[in-house]
Amino acid sequence: MLIKDNILYIFIYKNILIDIGDELDFNLVKFLLKDICLLNFKKIRYILSKHDKIYLLILLFMSIFLSLIETVGISAIMPFITVATNPAQITQNVYFKTIYDFLGFDKEINFVMAFGVLLIIFYIFRALYNILYAYLLNKFAFSRYYIFSFQLFKKYINFPYVNFVKRNSSQLTKAIITEAYNLSIYIQNLLMVLSEIFIIVLLYSILLIVDWKMTLVLTFILGVKILFLMKLLTSKIKYQGKKRSDAQLAFYKILDETFGNFKIVKFIQNEKKILNEFSKASTDYSIANITNAALQQLPKNILETIGFGSLITIVIFILIKYEDASIVLPIISMYALALYRMLPAINRILSSYNTMLFLSKSLDIVYEELQYNPPIEGNKNISFKSEIKLNDISFEYIASKPVLNHTSLKIKKGEKIAFIGESGSGKSTLVDLIIGLYRPTSGEIYIDGIVLNDENIRSWRSKIGYIPQSIYLFDGTVKENIAFGYDLDESKVVECLKKANIYEFLLQKDGINTKVGEGGIQLSGGQKQRIGIARALYDNPEILVLDEATSALDNDTEAKIMDEIYEVSSDKTLIIIAHRLSTIERCERKIRLNKGEVLS
Repeated sequence: MLIKDNILYIFIYKNILIDIGDELDFNLVKFLLKDICLLNFKKIRYILSKHDKIYLLILLFMSIFLSLIETVGISAIMPFITVATNPAQITQNVYFKTIYDFLGFDKEINFVMAFGVLLIIFYIFRALYNILYAYLLNKFAFSRYYIFSFQLFKKYINFPYVNFVKRNSSQLTKAIITEAYNLSIYIQNLLMVLSEIFIIVLLYSILLIVDWKMTLVLTFILGVKILFLMKLLTSKIKYQGKKRSDAQLAFYKILDETFGNFKIVKFIQNEKKILNEFSKASTDYSIANITNAALQQLPKNILETIGFGSLITIVIFILIKYEDASIVLPIISMYALALYRMLPAINRILSSYNTMLFLSKSLDIVYEELQYNPPIEGNKNISFKSEIKLNDISFEYIASKPVLNHTSLKIKKGEKIAFIGESGSGKSTLVDLIIGLYRPTSGEIYIDGIVLNDENIRSWRSKIGYIPQSIYLFDGTVKENIAFGYDLDESKVVECLKKANIYEFLLQKDGINTKVGEGGIQLSGGQKQRIGIARALYDNPEILVLDEATSALDNDTEAKIMDEIYEVSSDKTLIIIAHRLSTIERCERKIRLNKGEVLS
């Protein structure tokens, strides 16, 4: 009997395990456990809040309990089949006999029926618990999408302006919409992996108790192949995940550029080029997903083949080892049911692991984005009653390449001042420093002798009305566009429209409820500028800034709008950036800049 017991193990070891082991690079185990798992766990721990971690811990305990339920469900089958096929075992087995006597059974068949009913009730409970766990798991994973996207949006909206202008808006949009969603899928699959691992460990423990030698042989056959599969697929799936991420970024970029410049697209008639670029991005995205889907199928089919082959091997071995069919059937049933539950679990682990690899780029992106902590901007009150003073200001976008060089000047309250100069002379940068969008690389800005800093910057900006060259209008009503970012007060909207000299025109349409169209397409250039003036006046600013606000208008329209601006800013400080001298002829002071230096 001893020879029979060991002959199959020796055969499998010499002919299967040695060959498989030759294929396996055991550095892979270190790579999987340390370089991927531990590193990604660190990133997830950083991303999740304290509340999320508590919720996750509860889910982990629930998954452990689920694995216990699954183990009990599987391990109860073997004794049930034993007593069902051989009721005499009830009185022969000390445990069955104790229960039989304690509950007062008088017939063995009644004991078997009670056992069966108890198993049915248990499996109903198991099914309900599985449903509850799946619901809570998915709720946790997909509610993280809202949290991740909100955290990213909050980070971006609090970016210092100098950081924001260096980023591509398509990249930010993609992170908020796509990468945050992918990360929620990543976490869902991570929880699934952990849950299935607990189940496999407990079922594996039962198999070790039943026949530890055969279980170890089975472990080598399946385990080595699984590691080999993971080694084979890991780099390929991660590469496809990167391709997916790059293709999605190209999608967003092409769409933003096309829809944001649609008039130019129609004018230069380059639809074919744009369609080719979009087609390439679409093809790359599709190929990445198709390749990933194909790679996901490999483990399932290979494992099923190995698993069922192993089961057949076990059946043959047990039949050789044992001659009594009543002994063989429960053991075979136990292995069959365990493998029936373990193989899908292993498949789900591999499938989830592959999905995590495919989406790991999303984890990297969200982790990197959330690591950045923008400076906290305060709203400490700062008054403006006397002057703005720039003391030896320098500013650099790129290190050692100053845009402004040791600039000093004063602006009195109520003064009308203009900055002129060639493109790239630094005039727009200087004004952006004054209004608090940029912080000086060196030097200080003083407001009535108080240093402008992060503590009071929000208070300072609230005193400023800004009119850019290109007025952004979203697809809404006039009143919604004017009160953008503020609580809507229709009387204030009407007052500002009257000051901007556009209210009478709007009355011919739907008044303050007039739709402007996306980008203000329903309005002329002059009308859009007047809406921009009304928006700048809405919060009653002390300072009005015109950043080449009329440079795109014809001379007559510009003259009318400048008349209106000078009229509404009679009691305000007016700062103008302009190229045309006619725009600034009524300014009290005109400051010329050249290569970051004040000339006059």
